[in-house]
Amino acid sequence: MDKLAALIFDVDGTLADTERDGHRVAFNRAFAEAGLDWHWDVARYGALLSVTGGKERIRKFLSEDSPETLREADIDARIRALHAAKTRHYVALLETGAIPLRPGVRRLLQAARASGMRLAIATTTTPENVTALLRATLGEEGIGWFEVIGAGDIVPAKKPAPDIYHHVLAELDLPARACLALEDSDNGVRAARGAGLAVVVTTNDYTRGQDFSGAVAVLDGFGEPGAPVKVQLGEPPAAGHVSLDSLDRWHCLAWDRE
Repeated sequence: MDKLAALIFDVDGTLADTERDGHRVAFNRAFAEAGLDWHWDVARYGALLSVTGGKERIRKFLSEDSPETLREADIDARIRALHAAKTRHYVALLETGAIPLRPGVRRLLQAARASGMRLAIATTTTPENVTALLRATLGEEGIGWFEVIGAGDIVPAKKPAPDIYHHVLAELDLPARACLALEDSDNGVRAARGAGLAVVVTTNDYTRGQDFSGAVAVLDGFGEPGAPVKVQLGEPPAAGHVSLDSLDRWHCLAWDRE
């Protein structure tokens, strides 16, 4: 078995709880700015999360609520413009410090860097959203902590397709067996497993209860010393919170099962 050499993080819901009070709010602001009466409440946005990608979510919404709009000649351009406005509003929210990293994330990233473990990102969100989050939570230098940032439309098919993970693995020049994916959703698990990766899941309010078949461990977060995690599936972390040792242990267990 290959030694664990790299951690590949999803972003939205994994590094930070960005969806409900970040992306959803930004979408609604973009809709209002465009003079549209569309509004995604918490429950509706949760349902739309079954589709990955912001532009794709707008299309999903229109297919259900306004299919005639999808037939308009300029709809592709309108969706792109709405998504660009949404990104602008989302970045502005990040700059206020309203969206922190999830507990344990900074600790894990710092420990990984100190140990020489490589870090990467594999996400469907736009590169601008990723760098804005890293800049707001880790400072300008935080962007450089990640050797590879695979994001947005850099690949033709988004999660649950494995394309983004294949791209990141190729950029890292590592086999899947030398890496561990950290995800929060069933689509993320399917994408990572499709690329041959072992996966650890940290759930959130939107993804709790999804089918995480194929994950080696499912927890309610990364935890901190004195704030242990709850384990839904898999071997509990020895320290009570997720550490590099527990990630290495889960990586080993994943391949022992093969």
